[in-house]
Amino acid sequence: MTTAQEHGTELEPVEVVDAELVEDDDAPGAGAVAVHDPVAAVLQALDTDAKQHLEDIRPKKTKDGYKRDWEIWGEFHDWLAEQKGTRLPLSTITVGTFVGFVVYLDQVVEAPPNTIERRITGVTSEARKRGFTVPKEATEAARRALKPLRLDKERQKRGRGKAASLSPADLRAMAEAPRERKPGPTARRRMVYQVPELARLRDQALNALKVAVAGRNEEMSELDDPDIVVVDEGLMVSVPSVKGRPARRDPVTYGEHRSTCPVRCWQAYRVAKLAAGADPDGPAFLPVDQWGHQGSQRLSPDGVGRALARSAKYAGLTGRRITGHSARRTLVTLGIKSRKRVDKLRHQGGWSANSPVFWEYVDEGEAFEDAPTEGIGL
Repeated sequence: MTTAQEHGTELEPVEVVDAELVEDDDAPGAGAVAVHDPVAAVLQALDTDAKQHLEDIRPKKTKDGYKRDWEIWGEFHDWLAEQKGTRLPLSTITVGTFVGFVVYLDQVVEAPPNTIERRITGVTSEARKRGFTVPKEATEAARRALKPLRLDKERQKRGRGKAASLSPADLRAMAEAPRERKPGPTARRRMVYQVPELARLRDQALNALKVAVAGRNEEMSELDDPDIVVVDEGLMVSVPSVKGRPARRDPVTYGEHRSTCPVRCWQAYRVAKLAAGADPDGPAFLPVDQWGHQGSQRLSPDGVGRALARSAKYAGLTGRRITGHSARRTLVTLGIKSRKRVDKLRHQGGWSANSPVFWEYVDEGEAFEDAPTEGIGL
């Protein structure tokens, strides 16, 4: 045994590789120094700040909805893993996964078409926020798969259905409904409830003005007193911007009937609420409890919608789905029947020129104008 072997210092044989030595100047990238680009750095910082700003100003309701859409996307992947035996990452967004998502929502969850469309939008937004790529062909394929589902009447029935339009007689019945409200058959309290006068005046003004400006629930909630200005012709209403939609100024004229005239209803309610201590520069519509006590915070968007639905219920308008959105449909259908200009109706409600919903309302209003069966001798 050698000394090296005895002390464990013997070198192990290694493979010898033939190579050519090069000068430093000849090496690829030798001498290159990373140069800081201030323009690129500023642009990147602006992009980051812009994304954060857009996320910060997004309404909480939208954020919560998109968050729930992403959870449903995860549930779809759970189901898909059971079917295929392999779990795909949530970041895998392809034509196959997006069309499969539509099929899952339709056949497994049995969601209505409108809900499926919203889920697609929400997942797309959340995926991009997380830095995942959403190919355009994937979203287009998903919407093509959704298109025939929207035409299926049975699938449409899965949802709550479209909000119904109201006639002038309906609106008067709502405004003139008795103040005494009998308890429902399942109510624990059997006392007859009497609507406080302040609440009655508020609902009259709210519902009449909501129809007059085709107001969304969020828009009516955000209205302040200074936004509603009395002029010789009636009212000039400055409808505020909500959810990124542009603000608008809507003219509102006197109505033919006192109980549904938006001008006189607003004036009567404003006098009553100021007498109850409301801030003349505060919210236009305020909550009122069952004892007639007026709150100081603005009426919520949900409260706006419930006011119209509640008025319809106690007026006996059953068999139709009457919600806060009914007011928007009502202005267009009544306006078209009265031969109002389409462009003015569209501006009054803040619809875009290519809004399919608006043109659906126009078609409804024109349904019996020069009807195919009119005057043909039947």
